[in-house]
Amino acid sequence: MAASGSGNQSGKAFYVTTPIYYVNDAPHLGHAYTTVAGDVLTRWHRQRGERVWFLTGTDEHGQKVLRTAEAKGVSPQEWCDKLVEEAWKPLWRHLEIANDDFIRTTEKRHTDRVREFVQDLYDKGEIYQGGYEGPYCVGCEEYKLPGELIAGEGEHAGEQLCPIHKRPVEILKEENYFFKLSEYGDRLLAHYEANPDFIQPESARNEVVNFVRQGLQDLSISRSTFDWGVPVPWDGRHVIYVWVDALLNYATAVGYNQNQDTFEGSFPADVHLIGKDILRFHAVIWPALLMANGLRLPGRIVANGWLLVGGEKMSKSNLTGISPRDITSHFGVDAFRWYLLRAIAYGQDGSFSWEDLAARYTSELANDYGNLASRVAAMVGKYFDGVLPEATADGEAERAVHDSLAKTVAEADRKIGDDVEFQAGIQTIFDFVKQVNGYISEQEPWKVAKDDSPEGRARLATILYTAAESLRAVAVLLNPFMPESSQRLWESLGAEPALGALAGQRVQDAGEWGRLPAGSTITKGAVLFPRLEDKPGA
Repeated sequence: MAASGSGNQSGKAFYVTTPIYYVNDAPHLGHAYTTVAGDVLTRWHRQRGERVWFLTGTDEHGQKVLRTAEAKGVSPQEWCDKLVEEAWKPLWRHLEIANDDFIRTTEKRHTDRVREFVQDLYDKGEIYQGGYEGPYCVGCEEYKLPGELIAGEGEHAGEQLCPIHKRPVEILKEENYFFKLSEYGDRLLAHYEANPDFIQPESARNEVVNFVRQGLQDLSISRSTFDWGVPVPWDGRHVIYVWVDALLNYATAVGYNQNQDTFEGSFPADVHLIGKDILRFHAVIWPALLMANGLRLPGRIVANGWLLVGGEKMSKSNLTGISPRDITSHFGVDAFRWYLLRAIAYGQDGSFSWEDLAARYTSELANDYGNLASRVAAMVGKYFDGVLPEATADGEAERAVHDSLAKTVAEADRKIGDDVEFQAGIQTIFDFVKQVNGYISEQEPWKVAKDDSPEGRARLATILYTAAESLRAVAVLLNPFMPESSQRLWESLGAEPALGALAGQRVQDAGEWGRLPAGSTITKGAVLFPRLEDKPGA
């Protein structure tokens, strides 16, 4: 069971969210990174036999979206509709993202509930009217503190820039409504202390704790200089600040103020997966809003680092945005999903490199994993006419594989399912793959096959059964990361029932030796990860 929540079949669902993404442009690699992570985490928990709910979606209000639509000569709603249906949803389908819901902040099921939530805060005296003047980054949709800004150079010399978008901030002065965020500092710090895993990784937790200890300012929760947003219910001259609107998707999508049974069966999220640049919104503002309205706080907020290209955060504004399809067209979807979580420790910054992906694809996927599957199928076909033989001559070498598999499953389950450490979990699984390769090299079944005695045949059968059964378990463990190739391996092993339906193929059962029955038909299908021609970097 996950350390953060209570996801299971009979109780609360294991509820995971991604950020909802601005639709000012098409999705890039950074968006795919967090979404693939959420998909892998929820697929893993489904394979535990838990009831799971996975939410993603799009953030469609605010000044940034409005300006993008105006520049395109269309209405904001038309722009959002086009991007969602032609870019965002198709890419998630292409990447095998198995989300249970897709929330759009322009949907009535969301906007009505946002107005109700904010009205409740207003009625409780948590919101007051005031004015504000300060530097505002439209890209972040956030007022910045003067100390956060950086000095511009070159064409921006003499200007103050947003440290994330490297664009000049605008000095805004307007009448606003404010949420009394400053009154929640002590309660937030007490929650952080009582729940040390609430914010991960530790570096993110330390950043938030230090920020809150410095004292919080009240939060402007409305804008009055444009009208693309959810109207403030008691004052139609204002729209609700886009970040308050956006954060509430985690509640509105699962029935807040609409379906109490559904809401109680899902909310709060067990894991919010976010980028570290939106950490304060999720780890400070969001829990404070929930406290103010008497709602439960999420289990964990896990911030991933930035994907870097040439040392810069990947984004369209920095001209380092890479389309995931540029990568999948060459390496395939499975390798793309695997590499995102294999190459970089989740929570840390890391560089995307075409060359590194090509090298890891060749060494780990093609050579270590794919070649193992091909060799085993070929030898079962050659020596036993494609029928998996029974293992009747287990020895010390086989017991070492059995023991290692049990440890691999337990360790991978803890690292991936509980600790959200994808890279460490993948490494554990591939260490086992390498061990099985070493087992075959040491046992030399091609030499054993020359011994036609009953003892020789029994020994050969045991070696090949051990390798095939190991692959059966690896297919289960890698299914959340690489569903298409795992399914093909599963079918080539003649395993039942279907892996895709996860019927009986629980993570915790993967290490139970002997689940692949002797007599299964082994087929040598297409190579799981074919060798690729060199291609110049994107």
